[in-house]
Amino acid sequence: MSIADTRRQQIFPVLSALQRQTALRFASGAAAHYGPDEVLFAPSSMAVPAFLILSGSINVIRRDGVGRESLVTQHEVGHLTGEVAQLAGRPTMVEGRAGPEGCDAVPFDAAHLRALVIGSAEIGEIVMRAFILRRAAFIIEGVAGSVLVGEAGDARLVRLQGFLSRNGHPYTVLDPAVDIDAATIVQRFALHADDLPIVICPDGTLLKRPSDTQVGVSLGITPVLRADQMFDVAVVGAGPAGLATAVYAASEGLSTIVLDSRAFGGQAGASARIENYFGFPTGISGVALTARAFTQAQKFGAEIAIPLEVSRLECGGDGLRLILVDGRAVQARTVVVASGARYHRPDIPDLAGFEGAGVAYWASPVEAKLCEGEEVALVGAGNSAGQAVVFLASKVKRLHLVVRGAGLEASMSRYLIERIAALPNVEVHRRTEIVSLGGEPEVALSSATFRNRDTGRTLTTPLRHLFLFTGADPNTAWLESCGVHLDAKGFVVTGAMGNEAAAGPRLALETSVPGVFAIGDVRSGSTKRVAAAVGEGAAVVAQLHSRLH
Repeated sequence: MSIADTRRQQIFPVLSALQRQTALRFASGAAAHYGPDEVLFAPSSMAVPAFLILSGSINVIRRDGVGRESLVTQHEVGHLTGEVAQLAGRPTMVEGRAGPEGCDAVPFDAAHLRALVIGSAEIGEIVMRAFILRRAAFIIEGVAGSVLVGEAGDARLVRLQGFLSRNGHPYTVLDPAVDIDAATIVQRFALHADDLPIVICPDGTLLKRPSDTQVGVSLGITPVLRADQMFDVAVVGAGPAGLATAVYAASEGLSTIVLDSRAFGGQAGASARIENYFGFPTGISGVALTARAFTQAQKFGAEIAIPLEVSRLECGGDGLRLILVDGRAVQARTVVVASGARYHRPDIPDLAGFEGAGVAYWASPVEAKLCEGEEVALVGAGNSAGQAVVFLASKVKRLHLVVRGAGLEASMSRYLIERIAALPNVEVHRRTEIVSLGGEPEVALSSATFRNRDTGRTLTTPLRHLFLFTGADPNTAWLESCGVHLDAKGFVVTGAMGNEAAAGPRLALETSVPGVFAIGDVRSGSTKRVAAAVGEGAAVVAQLHSRLH
């Protein structure tokens, strides 16, 4: 059974007469009548309100890549249309038409919708659960979103899948080699092999071999920025630390924007299962945990801009300015550096050429599906590596865990070590490193050569997938232009320690530059755990208030 069948009452709750009366106090406009089959909202329309239905019905329609229509659901009296996109005024993925008898409905734009879910705890809980489950149904069942057409395993297609998946955007993948609908799309639009993969947006727009940025703009994942807007807080990095800051800052009335160059979640978002996070005894995936925080930040009005990359920080003049790679600027009174750390590239010849063509720095369900039933290798000895091993082991035929050190005890939690030891298809290669890769760069990986660091003995293993979870380099190059003090390893120094040269006292999480704070993995001396990152994200908000005042 589908999620829509098993949890229908929660996905499409009917507000009682009393609840409807309460909700009407938060409406952004008066009730209006819509005639039979009249369109209330179209796919990819911006700032579409949610509608509370007072009489009649609204049909929600989806169009596929070949022009066909299908009914997603029919909203009836007491239903509130929309999903999480409506909380931030983002584009719709479906069309809404009045039913055959027409309808009377009341609109709630993004600001008034947020006021409703915050102002009425009872209705807010009902609506937020429904909106989150509707987006989950879109993703799991592919009943809405974009259509991706391309050859299975194509590195460019995998990249697009990863971008959409990690940003919680639903999509359907069609392969023209095996799918009649995909072949029809290729023929209808006279596409060539060099045009693939393509993305067909909900409004019918077709993108050929698009970048993540192009997809983000076309689908409305990336918001429109106003050059004259001054934010109270600009957060760079949408991992657990940055999202925690967004939730607490926005909920306390600070105008907040969060920027990230790829997706929300950071390294935690790439974790298949986090089992030692407080409050989740059975564990939770990194995507599920950070997706909740992402939606929660939007609920309180935080602006989240993805994928936008910051090239430098300017700290002269009247305020702080984040200069983006495309030349635009974001102005803010305070800046929170939550840009985290990234896995660094081992010194392996031609490694860059195989990234996306067999080499990956995370293990999401997209990668797991590609390597199902195959032999794979994973390099790393930290908790993220251990979580990835446990996740992948159930999918693959055999997994080689390559560890440079003598074992896992120095850097991995005991529960993960014990779990890996119990996996029959995982072989741990200690004191070992990968020295070369076989295959055609930018096309496909075919093998990897291991070398024992003590004996020098080598082993070449055929494999098409290699996962790297090796060390961490701080994302701090963009801070050099502003002179933010870094430690010897490039992590950001905060508080009094190391900031003796700074003019005036510094708050505990403040850098050497007044008004610039650092939290999470990017901060020197921080505890590299999700809970610690979330704690710092919450703690910094009190210090932001102090600096702003």
